[in-house]
Amino acid sequence: MARVWNTPVFILATVYFIVDGVFSHVTQPVTVWIAKKKIFEGTRLWIVSLRPYPSLALFAVPVIILEPAKPLAGYLIGTGHFFAGAVIFIAAEVLKLTLVEQLFQLNREKLLSIPAFAWGYQYWRRMMDAVQSMEVWRASRRLAANAAYLVRIRWLQFKHAQRSHPFRFARSEPNVRRRHAVRHHN
Repeated sequence: MARVWNTPVFILATVYFIVDGVFSHVTQPVTVWIAKKKIFEGTRLWIVSLRPYPSLALFAVPVIILEPAKPLAGYLIGTGHFFAGAVIFIAAEVLKLTLVEQLFQLNREKLLSIPAFAWGYQYWRRMMDAVQSMEVWRASRRLAANAAYLVRIRWLQFKHAQRSHPFRFARSEPNVRRRHAVRHHN
């Protein structure tokens, strides 16, 4: 009977790790941006000064607080509140991953000095390596990179066109109405 559950559990775990991996890829620039802010320097120094087990407790706080948002988001989506569920899921996931990534980077050595954490991290790392070695993962990463490149190129083209023709995009509403009014009277 246990083998019956292996495939669905593996599929769910794989989907979970893929979603986490995609969101982790998205939150990486936010994490780097936060790390560069001087306003967080005092907090960063305090976090780094913590011993291993208080570091673990602090590391667990965003997970414990924000992880329950996923079932809530699923419930909202399932009951027809797609937008609210999607916003809750995305916001909670981005916040959680940003905070967890930052806390892990600050206290990596201390956290890995805890045997149970080191074991769990190694297990998670093996799962992520397995997922990232899948062709579907590599294809989705290529697709996401191509989409990001396309959006960046289009945005730069738009900004260039706006600088070249600043008045072309700034038509006032009254002139448009007058033109339409003249057409209707003729």
